[in-house]
Amino acid sequence: MSTTSVPEVVAPPVRIGWPAIGALGVLALALGTLQSVVEPALPLLQRELGVSAAEGALIGNALLVTGAVVTPVAGKLGDRYGGKRVLVRLTAVVSAGGLTAALAPSLPVLLFGQVLQGVMVGALPLSFILVRKHLAAGESQTVIGLVIALFTGGSMVGMLFAGPIAEGLSWRWMFGLPTIAVVVATAAVARLVPHDPPVGTDHGIDWPGTVLLSGTLLVFMLGLVTVTRDGGVPPLAVGAVAVAVAGLATGWVMVERRAVSPMVDLRMLAKSAVWRACALTFVISVSSGMVLLLLPQMFAAPADGYGFGASTTDIGLLLLPGAVAGVLSDSVGGIAARRFGPRAVVVVAAVVTAATMTALASLHTAPWQLVLAKVLTAFAAGVGTTALLAGTATAIGTEDIGITTSLLVVTRVIGVALGAQAGGAILDAGIGPVAGLPAESAFVTGFVVSGLVAALSLLFVGTAKARTAKARTAKVRTTEEGVRA
Repeated sequence: MSTTSVPEVVAPPVRIGWPAIGALGVLALALGTLQSVVEPALPLLQRELGVSAAEGALIGNALLVTGAVVTPVAGKLGDRYGGKRVLVRLTAVVSAGGLTAALAPSLPVLLFGQVLQGVMVGALPLSFILVRKHLAAGESQTVIGLVIALFTGGSMVGMLFAGPIAEGLSWRWMFGLPTIAVVVATAAVARLVPHDPPVGTDHGIDWPGTVLLSGTLLVFMLGLVTVTRDGGVPPLAVGAVAVAVAGLATGWVMVERRAVSPMVDLRMLAKSAVWRACALTFVISVSSGMVLLLLPQMFAAPADGYGFGASTTDIGLLLLPGAVAGVLSDSVGGIAARRFGPRAVVVVAAVVTAATMTALASLHTAPWQLVLAKVLTAFAAGVGTTALLAGTATAIGTEDIGITTSLLVVTRVIGVALGAQAGGAILDAGIGPVAGLPAESAFVTGFVVSGLVAALSLLFVGTAKARTAKARTAKVRTTEEGVRA
């Protein structure tokens, strides 16, 4: 295999300034907006393009699948060749995707545009590389939280304004306007953000490992999307997907263990700061994904029963406070990690989520109760996952920031998707034979399960703390025995 040499950089990276941080923030805001415009406008897109609901669901799923596959690859390339260099090229692909979607004459072309836009998920880890390399550890935690908050805020902007733009101008402009913002923000990043030094190495990219990891994520996400869209697949198909994912994952591990310069250093994953952050992020995200699905379903349920008969516009307004809480939580998460440590933040987030969902199982007779639950759980989940990401980004070497944070971002995406699927399965199991709607008890079960899943992180943190204390005690005893000898 041919090797790729990277020119040495003799000068250390310069300190990043607030104009550059602002450019990264605006880019995150624009990307978040472009990512979220499809969800509220999906019925309109189905009518305009003349496609079914199942075909329309592919529009959002195409972006999700691409993002999960591309993110770790983008992070690794950013570690190797420099975050700014890869980020600018990646956002160029996103811009091409947005333009393609805006001009799409048919569903296949629109899907292709969404596939190109999906690489935007990899922009977050690349931004983290730039922030971490140009700022001190404590400052970078705060700025990372700010970038995540603006990306989440962009999602809120897209959900609020996609409908008015599509109805007042055209659905094409709901893709076109955010794409223009992405192009302008990318130009600002290229102009204002200083270059970060690439990691010098005589080894090329681990393409076998890259292909196997991408294949593992692709098969897993496609399987998950199929289950979500169709509401269930034959057991043999589920088993086949599971076997394929297990086989690809096993092959990836074997390749990475033998690679001279692996895509993901398995020794890095063995570090407690990394694997614990991944496990806790997954648990928190699963609980958050369940809430994400259950609450809109209860809002929309008929008002003559346990629901409230809310329209699509009403549901968007009812969920808006939760979206605002999510934005605030992402900005607070980095500050909280710096002030109190990720572990303490995760404990508080888990307690709040578990208590909220347990209470909601008994109290869900008024819309404000669900709105409050959404606000509390969104804030808790955002603070917890952002604190874990920011804490991990400052606990590892700068040469592994991109790939490590990419894995955490992918873990968050997968956790939310699995949580939503679990919530949907619970509701499907509780559908009554007469009305064809889930019974109230199905929602109660979903709320309780979501709270229990959140509580699992408490158990995990407690176990990890006990192991750490035990290891520290053993180390002290060994040292004392050595002194006596």
